[in-house]
Amino acid sequence: MVCLESDLQDGQMKEVEVDQNKILLVRNNGEFTAVGGLCTHYGAPLIKGALVGDRVRCLFHGACFNTKTGDIEEFPGLDCLPKYKVKVEGGKVYVTTDKKKLKKRVKKMSGRVPGVSHTVVLIGGGPASLQCAETLRQNDYEGRIIMVTKDEQLPLDKTKLSKAMNIEIENVLLRQNDFLQEHGIDVWTKKEVKSVDTEAKTLTFSDGTNQHYDQLLISTGGRARPLQCPGAELENVKLLESYKDMLEEKNVKFYTSNGVAEIRGENGKVKEVVLKNGEVLPADIVIVGIGMYKNNFAIAVSFPTLISLRKHLCVLQFMKTNIPDIFAAGDVVSFPLPLVGHKRVNIGHWQLAQAHGRIAGLSDHSKINIPSLSYGEGYTDIVFKGSTEGRKFLAFYIKDEEVVAAASLNFDPAVARLAEMLLMGKRITKAQAQ
Repeated sequence: MVCLESDLQDGQMKEVEVDQNKILLVRNNGEFTAVGGLCTHYGAPLIKGALVGDRVRCLFHGACFNTKTGDIEEFPGLDCLPKYKVKVEGGKVYVTTDKKKLKKRVKKMSGRVPGVSHTVVLIGGGPASLQCAETLRQNDYEGRIIMVTKDEQLPLDKTKLSKAMNIEIENVLLRQNDFLQEHGIDVWTKKEVKSVDTEAKTLTFSDGTNQHYDQLLISTGGRARPLQCPGAELENVKLLESYKDMLEEKNVKFYTSNGVAEIRGENGKVKEVVLKNGEVLPADIVIVGIGMYKNNFAIAVSFPTLISLRKHLCVLQFMKTNIPDIFAAGDVVSFPLPLVGHKRVNIGHWQLAQAHGRIAGLSDHSKINIPSLSYGEGYTDIVFKGSTEGRKFLAFYIKDEEVVAAASLNFDPAVARLAEMLLMGKRITKAQAQ
């Protein structure tokens, strides 16, 4: 027994614990449901998120789950929540758990069927490619799936490279090798596409090998931006873009409102870093994490007939390019965004890359819309609440007297609620924000 029936009203949720499992109990339309209480992305407590109808949105990064089924409905994240049995007797609410259940639940997926030759090739080892692969298997695709990446390792969560120091590679990978093999998802590492014959549907790789495709997804993401200063070419200057670039975090000190003017070395290795204010820092190694470039130059060379705009690949409905059977997704695409009148935009965001991958994987289905929550380009005003000094604020970005985006710190779950309102097509005026 986890609570009394009267403890929850419609539209309310409560975190309870059964058998050391955090469980989210929800009441809607008089019905009680129970799902896992921790977001499957980074483990945030969903009780602190926003509940709108039968969906709860995580306050950390916006992952959204169905509170009746536990299914993940919006990214980031790959897994669903476990679902638990609930019964109400004598005014008391009971939750039954299964100790064999995992804290995360994977959607039912198929595998490759022997003899089926149809092949989908996914160029890129990021979230868009992986989500496309999983979506195909979740919808009973029986052919061959090949992910091609220049990286040395399986697809990983690159956002952790700058956040989770001294961590084992198994805890950074998006999926383990056993999982990929079980569901017939081949991953070719250290493999680079050099050219494509769109008529013969054949890829040629830098090692001289070839591969036929029936359908192709381009989701090459980005590469780390290098420093542009004297000494940036020294041996111990490393870019933060792969697992091997991670270091153990010790005695971190921040130098804000500054920059690197020069890196000095000795015998080809780093000796010291000169900041723009003249301060000199002794150093044995320099790790650079200053943003990224879109991987679209190689695409332009390999696919010269693809339509591009501002160095981004243009996609239409279902992430289709202008070439039959070639799709594109993620950071490298320019796509029509319904929230801003179907204006063509490019948004480099992990969550959106996953959404693009899913849409591409559902390309044979007819009623799929690109999910979009906020896009603040061209805003003309900001309605600001709270203070930066107090580390608690909420900012509404205004364009044409309407809220088009928001950002917050310690003001949860305001942004999550706004995301749900925008997703439902509700108009939020400047006056309402004020």
